Amino acid sequence: MALSPPNLYAKGDAYGIKYFEIKTKPSQLKLCFSCRARAKAALSTRSSSIEVPRQWYNLVADLPIKPPPPLHPKTFQPIKPEDLSPLFCDELIKQEASIDQFIDIPEEVLDVYSLWRPTPLIRAKRLEKLLDTPARIYYKYEGGSPAGSHKPNTAVPQAWYNKMGSVKNVVTETGAGQWGSALSFACSLFGLNCEVWQVRASFDQKPYRKMMMQTWGAKVHPSPSDLTEAGRTILRMDPSSPGSLGIAISEAVEIAATNADTKYCLGSVLNHVLLHQTVIGEECIKQMEDFGETPDVIIGCTGGGSNFAGLAFPFIREKLKGKINPLIRAVEPAACPSLTKGVYAYDYGDTAGMTPLMKMHTLGHDFIPDPIHAGGLRYHGMAPLISHVYELGFMEAISIPQTECFKGAIQFARSEGLIPAPEPTHAIAATIREALRCKERGESKVILMAMCGHGHFDLSSYDKYLQGSLVDLSFSEEKIKASLAKIPQPMS
Repeated sequence: MALSPPNLYAKGDAYGIKYFEIKTKPSQLKLCFSCRARAKAALSTRSSSIEVPRQWYNLVADLPIKPPPPLHPKTFQPIKPEDLSPLFCDELIKQEASIDQFIDIPEEVLDVYSLWRPTPLIRAKRLEKLLDTPARIYYKYEGGSPAGSHKPNTAVPQAWYNKMGSVKNVVTETGAGQWGSALSFACSLFGLNCEVWQVRASFDQKPYRKMMMQTWGAKVHPSPSDLTEAGRTILRMDPSSPGSLGIAISEAVEIAATNADTKYCLGSVLNHVLLHQTVIGEECIKQMEDFGETPDVIIGCTGGGSNFAGLAFPFIREKLKGKINPLIRAVEPAACPSLTKGVYAYDYGDTAGMTPLMKMHTLGHDFIPDPIHAGGLRYHGMAPLISHVYELGFMEAISIPQTECFKGAIQFARSEGLIPAPEPTHAIAATIREALRCKERGESKVILMAMCGHGHFDLSSYDKYLQGSLVDLSFSEEKIKASLAKIPQPMS
């Protein structure tokens, strides 16, 4: 309803400006603005008219069966907080083991989040038209952050908690460079020294990511390197090793464990990292409500799992409550299929066996994937919490080869305008598959997709695809069998 002129009454005059009093019932006013909001959402392709969440959501609190605990790498006993203290600051260790449903976000972190959050939820109407599908496609776009991806959602709190713990130096690994960029950015805000080991294949493919990290003040090394015993061991075995996230983790962990003034930061996999990313899903729930929609299918790419968890976990909470019942689908590279081809077992998070043992879907800790262009998805394992949720049957997983992913990325870029990072091209390809199934069956499903970052520093990958030189790389069954044979056996 619209407010008619008789409902406006002159109230007074202040500094030469007339102001008015609205004479109408509160219920009428509420109806007026809610109608206007619905009309705006219906006409627009975007929704971002919400506030940044003030709490992170911890899915562990709501699971009917709690996940298995991490184990000490030498004793194989459940790990204690003091076992993690050489690597992580106290507050992050508390969050890693927390069973609280919600954890307050510090004001200092919220202040930095406000630089880019809330992020938009966008309806992909042009992609829908291109595919001629009755499906309605939405994507939650995280590429507007300073680092160009979802990674600062956890980099900022990790840097802040370390700063509050009087830490001077932090070290980490990075695959495609998105996590390294995010942590470098966060450390520059809080005055921390940052050192990054970047997987050699990505270090060579994506020089601008290295420059980005250096611009924010970080030191960047290709991994494997000769700066650590873990790196030197790999180089002795294979001087031309393309590296892997597992190797890079070993190098960063070695530096943190042997230097008292240094802590380690991780961009995915661990519970506290997934926790920080839930700002994505919490925003998205409210944004979907703005659109008057409920997702039937939720799709996200998975490497270590943080962006997928960030979107999906708050929706799984609503699913557990019986409020919604979406199909939740993880998409991984065919060349590194930890969920779809790995085993669910205790394994190390790194190649050298220095990290705690985690119960997760794994291809084996010394598995080195082929150098696919989605470098951020080249991890041998999956986040333990995602692995547990998968085992409980709350989600499913598929794998897709990289040429199909880049084909979908080109369709997306030429319809929606945004050039995706190689990682979310997997989610795009799976979304296109689902949308075409809807076309075949005449189903008008609502598809929600995680669009975790832009591909402005990944154009060499697009160039290879456009020139016809990008090929599908697949895992070797024999290679996986050899790697799985080395998984430790701490318990049945």
